[in-house]
Amino acid sequence: MTLRTLAVAAFAVLLIAPQSVVHPSFQMSFAATLALVAAYERGLPWSANADSTVGARVALWGGREIAGLVLASLVAGLATTPYAAYHFHRLAPYGVIANLIAMPIVSLWVMPAGLLALIAIPFGFDGVLWRLMGDGIGWMIAVALWVTSLPGSVGRMAAFGTGPLLLGSLGLVVLCLLKTPLRWCGAVMIVLASVLAIRAPLPDVLISADGQAMAVRGADGRLAIHRTGSDAFTIREWLAADGDARLPADPALRAGIACDDAGCVARLPDGKLVSRVLAPDAFEEDCRRALVVVTTRDAPPACEALTIDRKVSRASGALSLQRSGGGFEVTAARPVGQDRPWARARPEPVEGARTPAITRPTPRDAIPRAEDLEAGD
Repeated sequence: MTLRTLAVAAFAVLLIAPQSVVHPSFQMSFAATLALVAAYERGLPWSANADSTVGARVALWGGREIAGLVLASLVAGLATTPYAAYHFHRLAPYGVIANLIAMPIVSLWVMPAGLLALIAIPFGFDGVLWRLMGDGIGWMIAVALWVTSLPGSVGRMAAFGTGPLLLGSLGLVVLCLLKTPLRWCGAVMIVLASVLAIRAPLPDVLISADGQAMAVRGADGRLAIHRTGSDAFTIREWLAADGDARLPADPALRAGIACDDAGCVARLPDGKLVSRVLAPDAFEEDCRRALVVVTTRDAPPACEALTIDRKVSRASGALSLQRSGGGFEVTAARPVGQDRPWARARPEPVEGARTPAITRPTPRDAIPRAEDLEAGD
């Protein structure tokens, strides 16, 4: 396995499925392989001296193999960390421990059993080997569950943009491909990308695509969430992207939001109000006092606040609002003018054009007339 072979494999995958370049499976697989190949081409940082008694004992007890496994786990884990943080908002600080315990079983048990089972398929003796392979996989799952039960085993990372990810990817490529001291520029790029990812700004207000869920960042820096529907998936994704370990059913999510029959009100860190209107009679006061008004109804056109109503939600989908000066920088899931095969852009109404009236057919009376009835009907 060389870097040239890795490049050929990457180009082959992109030639067959070019869309895979944005998928975490492609990014993490090739990043880990690139880092491993580059690390092993430069050799281990130490080698056991067989001439010495201590070195011979270390080599005999597999010290070099253990060190190689630890090094491989560290290298592959560090190479895939930016992509895991970007796509899944998760970090695995104990990945080396899990690999150190599980990899010997994979190498000595799972993979040999799987290969022997493939060979034994024509002879009908593969059943036992598949069961042995399953037992090895069960051991891997048990190790994973044990490691995740340790304190601090799951690290959380708030969402960040593609800029730090691209910069970190460029740094990884420079660090692994160059062989001169210039390659340490890649390490500087990776450190800079990490700083940018950690310092990425977080949204202040989030609104779901149907307008039934709203999240507001309070003075404590955490999201307070109010929803009227049963969409727990959106809440879970918001919390994960915010690096928040709370669950969608956590009652603490409602802290900081005051509600009555007419609507709900939450406060931003600067004390400004974000209102969620539930009843029509709440528009008059909330449009005057709140900075943002969120509703599933049609808001009055004279509303002074930034209004996210039914028309806006239908046209733009989910929205993310971030404070920018005295207003907000709005990021929409479906920006104006964006046209995709799975989300066609809505045609903008032409000024002066009138919507054609919808004509419905006149209903027919299906009851038969008396003169049409016959005996027995």
